[in-house]
Amino acid sequence: MSGYKIVHVSEVEASKVEEEGAEKAWIRWLISKEDGAGNFAMRLFEVEPGGRTPLHSHPWEHEIFILEGEARLVLGEEERIAKRETAIYIPPNLKHSIINVGENKLRFLCLIPL
Repeated sequence: MSGYKIVHVSEVEASKVEEEGAEKAWIRWLISKEDGAGNFAMRLFEVEPGGRTPLHSHPWEHEIFILEGEARLVLGEEERIAKRETAIYIPPNLKHSIINVGENKLRFLCLIPL
């Protein structure tokens, strides 16, 4: 069989999230177009305590799964707390940000369409 990818997270380089408004956030592209994926990308975000992803919106949806930590989700005009093993759907065009409000690293998977 060919065309598949199996990779441990430690084998994927973490890049600092450089977008304006991001703080202490890192991304690992686990599966992307470069791997032959045609529909979805899988990314692992790691956010240090007090860090955040930028407040932003875009025309595609997100599916997020929190692996570790505690997050404050900014979703439009609302804010919610999410902890480990929580799944989150963010629809297109909704302003959102994910803020680490815990004492440990926040880690979550984020899947987006390509």
